[in-house]
Amino acid sequence: MCSLQSIIEQNSLGFIHHLHTIKHIRILSNRYFIQLSYKGTNYHGWQVQPNAITVQEVLNKALSTILNQEVNVVGCGRTDTGVHASDFMAHFDLNEKRNIEKEKLVFRLNRFLPYDIAVKSMFLVKPEAHTRFDALSRTYQYFITKEKSPFRSESHWKMSHELDVDKMNQAAKLLFKYEDFTSFSKLHTDAKTNICKIYKAEWEDRGDELVFTVSADRFLRNMVRAIVGTLVEVGRGKLDMDGFCQVIESQNRSNAGTSVPGHGLFLCTIEYPEDLKQEV
Repeated sequence: MCSLQSIIEQNSLGFIHHLHTIKHIRILSNRYFIQLSYKGTNYHGWQVQPNAITVQEVLNKALSTILNQEVNVVGCGRTDTGVHASDFMAHFDLNEKRNIEKEKLVFRLNRFLPYDIAVKSMFLVKPEAHTRFDALSRTYQYFITKEKSPFRSESHWKMSHELDVDKMNQAAKLLFKYEDFTSFSKLHTDAKTNICKIYKAEWEDRGDELVFTVSADRFLRNMVRAIVGTLVEVGRGKLDMDGFCQVIESQNRSNAGTSVPGHGLFLCTIEYPEDLKQEV
């Protein structure tokens, strides 16, 4: 009959062996960042979900098929249904014993993927690098067209009302005063905090279109579309500067403007530390 001491020793040795195995497996994998762009019209956002086609699902299938092993990519964030990305980053792990020709894999992926998803590049990064948590900033743009255009129906929101762009820019500058953007967040999300640091927020009038550019260290679910919707209220004269500040300070989503349609929104840029790439 085994003593209690021997049982404890055996379990301890087994646990140590388990940790060693995990560490060994970790060492045997390489992590890659993959840079892509996509038109979100035909997708229910980025993240895999049941009974709906998503960009992540399509990319997983393409990589798994070409590499002949199960691959699950992790994205730099989650775009909603219809939202586009001119620049998006994802990462995945592969056994380091595999000799991956990155340029050839990019070529094969673009042959395999549908027309509305394009891979730009891929590169080896440090094992702990993470496309979501290591991002320093993200930049979105929202496009409003002033005129009906068959070529902008899936990339711009058609706005019939006249907008005061100067007042909208005046209100946009007020965003820099705040860090808690609960009023612009989708309700009941898994976010642990609604604190964000906005670095840039401005409107540009390009004649037949308006473009809103906003950069921050992070964004909440639905945040950009809610901000744009509220700034449009300012542009239409329905909300003044004090009212805009009151919306933010209320920390109540129901006080902000309606979320604008997703098809006018683009994720444009994600910035990372320069030392993420793995030395080859």
